[in-house]
Amino acid sequence: MYWLEYIVFLAFVVGLAQPAGLYLTRVFERRPTFLDPVLRPIESFLYRWLGVLRSREMSSGIYTLCFLLFSAVSTGGLFLLLLAQRWLPGGPGDRYLTTPMTVDLAANTAISFSTTTTWQAYGGETTLRYLTQLLGLVSQNFLAGAAGLALGIAFIRGLARERSATIGNFWVDLVRALLWVLLPLALVGSLVLIWQGVPLNLAPYTEAHTLEGGIQTIAQGPVAALEFIKNLGTNGGGFFNANGAHPYENPTPLVNFLVMLAIAVLPASLTITFGHMTGRPRAGWVLLAVMVVLFIGGLALCDFAESATPPQLAGLHLSGGNMEGKEVRFGIGGSVLAAVVTSNGATGSYNSMHGSYQPLGVLVPLVNMLLGEVVFGGLGTGLYSIIMTALVAVFLGGLMVGRTPEYLGKKIRAAETKLIALYALLTPAVVLVLTGVALATNAGRAGLVTNGGTRGFSEVLFAYASSMANNGQSMAGLNANSLFYNATTAVAMLAGRFGLAALALALAGRFAAQRRWPTTVGTLPGDSATFGALVLGTIVLVGAVCFLPALALGPIAEALHH
Repeated sequence: MYWLEYIVFLAFVVGLAQPAGLYLTRVFERRPTFLDPVLRPIESFLYRWLGVLRSREMSSGIYTLCFLLFSAVSTGGLFLLLLAQRWLPGGPGDRYLTTPMTVDLAANTAISFSTTTTWQAYGGETTLRYLTQLLGLVSQNFLAGAAGLALGIAFIRGLARERSATIGNFWVDLVRALLWVLLPLALVGSLVLIWQGVPLNLAPYTEAHTLEGGIQTIAQGPVAALEFIKNLGTNGGGFFNANGAHPYENPTPLVNFLVMLAIAVLPASLTITFGHMTGRPRAGWVLLAVMVVLFIGGLALCDFAESATPPQLAGLHLSGGNMEGKEVRFGIGGSVLAAVVTSNGATGSYNSMHGSYQPLGVLVPLVNMLLGEVVFGGLGTGLYSIIMTALVAVFLGGLMVGRTPEYLGKKIRAAETKLIALYALLTPAVVLVLTGVALATNAGRAGLVTNGGTRGFSEVLFAYASSMANNGQSMAGLNANSLFYNATTAVAMLAGRFGLAALALALAGRFAAQRRWPTTVGTLPGDSATFGALVLGTIVLVGAVCFLPALALGPIAEALHH
């Protein structure tokens, strides 16, 4: 029964990838679209207001600098808003805000939302005012998501152009990503969520008297304003502490299905955009096929782990899958699908407690993040993540045939190889070093308030993998609201967003400056099934070399113990 849901979801993602990818191609190549009559006047006004010349393009260095400055201003503005929120008017009342907004928590949260990580070391309903969520978090979901899409498009241009000193204009790409993609889709999606029961109000929290005589506080607020864009922009982060498991954020199976489509469709469609902008449509389909194969593999393993009877129940002669930490309205199928989609899509809007998953169930989302979320991935960033891995595959293939590696007519020489190697090594260097530091210090181990041993190791590794992948989900058995974790997870978030982006854009600039070399008999085609198999094997090989020892100390050891 679960597999029917999985098949329908994948069919929607693959089916929508083609029209969505072609639409994105038209938007960023400035070809006519049906939204132009409404949006072009707004676009022109924004360019005049910002002082942007749409015809003035940027080198990869200037493009990166603009992205960094934009992100720095966004982070600083949100940081100040978080510190000043105690003086903002409106709900919820002060007596409900029980988590202090310390300087380190404010800094971590500001970095988190401006990098699309949305790692939350706090509970939204006990920490933030409505205006903070609306003015700070919702706006950053739009802006950071649009910036990520702009990066992906700029990277594609690097491979598409030849003998060019530029890869586009960051401000133009940002504005078009906002106006033509995120705003209209978020508006329609949010209205659907309101129809399905997601609240959009500024009402005070409701205190209800239960049948047992107690008082239950029911938090509410402008939830629908945040909910759809957090998924569409591959941000994540919950209005409430329970995130996508909360009935006000995710009330029905239909909403659960739609928000998962919002996470996956645009990143998947960028492979089609890539194929058309580079003039190699089949190359885009090959990358999408690799994504689908990896997605199915992860889904099968996670479903197997969670559908099996847990050892604790088997010992009591009970049968049934692992429903601990899962919502009955989603069941195992909807929970597993969300776990795999969100861990692949750089979107931490999980709808079940991953800390309650079986060891192999934990392994799947953890590996998805450690691999750099090459399956769909973040909006824009997921595309260059899988292409960078494909370039490693090209390099290995070139070594085997004794030729200078090239991809789509662009040669990978010494300078390009160094950038690719740095990109591939940055994630394991950051994640493994920070995990080691956390487990070797009292400040790091102090966060393990629930579990020790292999499960505790997995929780720490999961936290840094999530931060580096700009994902934001956690196993929740780790108390991360401390100076140590607020600082170290911020380091991982910054490296995952800006370190990887800078390397990718630098490589795009070098590719754009090259001529396109003609295809010869000795060229490894980038649009064949053989190349797809090579990319798939490279992803598995690089992941195993970098992370298998760490995984063996965490979820694998726990699975063997069980």
